[in-house]
Amino acid sequence: MIRMEIALFLILAFVAFVYFSAGRKHTLLHKTFSELLIVMLIHLVFDAVTVYTVNHLDTVDRLFNDIVHRLFIGTLVLAVYLFYKYIAILVEEETGKQRHLDIAAKIYLAVAELGVLLLPIHYAVTEKGNYSDGIHANVCYVSMVFYLILCIGTLLSSWSQMDQKKKMAIGVAFIIEVCVSVLQGLNPTWLISGMGLTLMTMAFYLTLENPDILRAQLVEQKMSMLYMKSQVNPHFLYNTLDTIRIQAQLNDDKQVADLLMRLVDFFRLSVKVDRQMVALDDELELLEAYMELMCYRYPELRCDYDIDPDLGGVLVPNFILQPVVENSLIHGLKNKGYRGRVCISAKKSKKDYRCMELEVMDTGTGFSEETKEKIKDLLLNYAKQAPKLEGNSIGILNVQKRIKLLCGREYGLSYTENEGGGVTAHLLLPISEEGWE
Repeated sequence: MIRMEIALFLILAFVAFVYFSAGRKHTLLHKTFSELLIVMLIHLVFDAVTVYTVNHLDTVDRLFNDIVHRLFIGTLVLAVYLFYKYIAILVEEETGKQRHLDIAAKIYLAVAELGVLLLPIHYAVTEKGNYSDGIHANVCYVSMVFYLILCIGTLLSSWSQMDQKKKMAIGVAFIIEVCVSVLQGLNPTWLISGMGLTLMTMAFYLTLENPDILRAQLVEQKMSMLYMKSQVNPHFLYNTLDTIRIQAQLNDDKQVADLLMRLVDFFRLSVKVDRQMVALDDELELLEAYMELMCYRYPELRCDYDIDPDLGGVLVPNFILQPVVENSLIHGLKNKGYRGRVCISAKKSKKDYRCMELEVMDTGTGFSEETKEKIKDLLLNYAKQAPKLEGNSIGILNVQKRIKLLCGREYGLSYTENEGGGVTAHLLLPISEEGWE
């Protein structure tokens, strides 16, 4: 039997090596899965040790046997708690609902671990093999049932909003663990609890945490961005060139040359796709070229900037501001004949010094109720949306997806309505000047 625990440990150790060497951003979800992998590896070590010691009660010191059994069950309870925590964070990221059951989960964890330390241990000796039983061993089953109930409670209210792949992964993991727990309860000498937890971990890794899957998502988003850049609003290109043509008839060459230079700058900068992340200054240079052309085309359109100079070197996902600004013009200022103002600001977050907030504020007509709900649903359920190749929402959908994938799920794009009219787009991003892949 000990051979199974050794095999499970080697399999999970290989998974952990691949996972930790992937060089990913450590969001709360990924950090929790990292903790789960470490706890599971430690748990499998004690699992293997206890399989040996419980079947050699006559030769192994009783105190040593008790200590490793307490560590075995203690790490099992902690692993089950981390499974609940991972699922709760996953649901929160998918739906935006807060984790209301966390306090109950932590209180039970403390009580259960105290019981693991203090409750008496009893060993059953049978012809088929030995095992620990009694109130101490029952902490495992009670913990499994308790956290399973918490997970079900967390999932029920949000099941319809969850991504199909994530629901399948959680469902398969639950079925595996329930089956293994039932088999262990009916056949206590089998000692297969470690197999159930390992299979649950593998189910989450293969369907939700596999670096190859996440890299494929990034490739998909890069291809969407490439398409978007290659199709940069042909109407904008046509109308701008037409504006230049008319101006050429009215003026000499200076203004025409200036406009042509800005147009060339815009397209030169917009096709820089060799990096996923660029400095904020580079992103603003592209935006300034775009807005100068738009302001010339629409003389009553104004654009203001309020940029913290300390943030110029901060890395941001490439090509995220222009689509957001263009969305403000289309949805907000177009109905006012492009008469109004767009303000772009960049500042450190007041809530978290490690983050910055980019804001695009317009004085347009704002969103209609229908559009507001559509945009809200689009941004909240971005993971369920297939990449779009047409329509006004292509820009902000790709912006949201790329921020989430490149920076972490706690960052992203959102909108609020202004008291004086118009809307403000908020982009929450981490402050980093290091290169990301």
